[in-house]
Amino acid sequence: MNLMEHLPALIIAIPLFAAFLTPIIDRFSKKGRDAFVFIFMALTLILVVLLAKDVFDSKVPITYVMGASDPHQTIPTQSAVPIRIILEIDAMSIFMVIISILISFIGLIYSFSHIKEGGGKFYTLFLLMLVGMIGMELTGDLFNLFVFLEILSISSAALIAFEIKRETSFEAAIKYIVISSIAALFVLFAVGLFYGEYNLLNIAAIANAMKFTRIDKIALILLFSAFVMKAGTAPMHMWLPDAYGEAPGAVSMVLIATTQASLYALLRVCFTLYNESLPIIMPATLILLGLASIFIGVTMALVQNDIKRLIAYAAVAEVGYIVLAIGVGLYGFLKSGEIEGYGIKALQGGIFHIFNDVLDVGLMFLVAGGVIYMTKERNMNKLGGLAHSMKYSSILFLIGLAAVAGLPPLNGFASKLMIYESIYKVSPILSIVAILASILMLSIFVKIFQSIFTGPKVIEANEVPKCMLAGMIVIAGLIIFFGLFPEMIVKNLVEPAVNALLNYGEYISAVTGV
Repeated sequence: MNLMEHLPALIIAIPLFAAFLTPIIDRFSKKGRDAFVFIFMALTLILVVLLAKDVFDSKVPITYVMGASDPHQTIPTQSAVPIRIILEIDAMSIFMVIISILISFIGLIYSFSHIKEGGGKFYTLFLLMLVGMIGMELTGDLFNLFVFLEILSISSAALIAFEIKRETSFEAAIKYIVISSIAALFVLFAVGLFYGEYNLLNIAAIANAMKFTRIDKIALILLFSAFVMKAGTAPMHMWLPDAYGEAPGAVSMVLIATTQASLYALLRVCFTLYNESLPIIMPATLILLGLASIFIGVTMALVQNDIKRLIAYAAVAEVGYIVLAIGVGLYGFLKSGEIEGYGIKALQGGIFHIFNDVLDVGLMFLVAGGVIYMTKERNMNKLGGLAHSMKYSSILFLIGLAAVAGLPPLNGFASKLMIYESIYKVSPILSIVAILASILMLSIFVKIFQSIFTGPKVIEANEVPKCMLAGMIVIAGLIIFFGLFPEMIVKNLVEPAVNALLNYGEYISAVTGV
């Protein structure tokens, strides 16, 4: 058996297998458990890199049919699709998988420093969260998308409530699971509508048979609502500041990647499932939701005293930039004429910002988690002067805040500049609002830096442990690298992902053979 042929299945199976073995190993050795999880996560990362090379080299979607004698066969008849579990990987899905595994791997290293009690449970849930993300990004079936969404939601809720001694953590987990359950029910209802109408579950097969009937319109509203809700887009963002703010530091960062998985599902629904049948009201709605998220995120960040809640509201604003860019890109996709070129650039900026968002905001969450771990304090009014004893953390936080605010030469500047230029063509007002929000965000983060790291010492604290510092340095290195060489990232990762979304016919024909 050639293992290289089974990479898509192995990327899901290996962390799932590790998740079940981790509690057993934990009973015998804590160090052995950490080494086991690290090795299996590293192995998954290597397999993702190998799969990504195959996808980018082939430049066409790769299909994997579970249980078939030839797992890479196409399905010539649609009637065979619903009883097959099909993984379908194109440049867009592998782009998202790279983000998921990379961020999870860095978060794992960071967690080794401070997860002392309940480590077996923590790492089991952490691996299951990774399985849920990767499964959502690799699956070609709507029902399996629902299954992986549930795995992701349940494991994420448990990790949000991991510090159960804090009542606010339990409350945040309840909010998260309620919103996730509603979103999952919407998805399941939509899946039922499609199966009842077309007798199909596969995304490509349904897209090929799409008639855009009234039932299809209802399913679109359900799926659209579910994924913008799970992505934390305003006004359905009420769970996000609580969840991000109360989760352990590494989990807060990985939760950003989970919301990006929901954005990926939204992109797949709009560009692949409905493609040109999508009504023009959808991009207009996304543009309005993006503006609302930017406005609410920035204004609510102004009044926060809790360091992690403030960063969480900044994360809401960053989701707004991505959704705004996707809305403009989708508008360009559905319209012809001069706007089309700017629509493509908007998509490139938005998808590039997906990666930059999880790096920039993720770094700030890691530093904030380190500050809380060393000082046992979350209120910025009770902190100060930490740069005297936490020099590395203060520098890393400064890099993160500059990146989130979109200052050159860091990565946030590169993707936001692409977004500003593209949305200006649709409306100069949109671009002005986005730029002003970034300026306001910069002033907010400068205030945070001044409150926590500068001035006289208010509280004694040492530098964070080495594993925490290592995770933060790796993220900061990626931020600087992406900022110095944005063309390399755009050309090799972002452009193929955008092209895969726009060339939806290749995704459909890879499964149906049509």
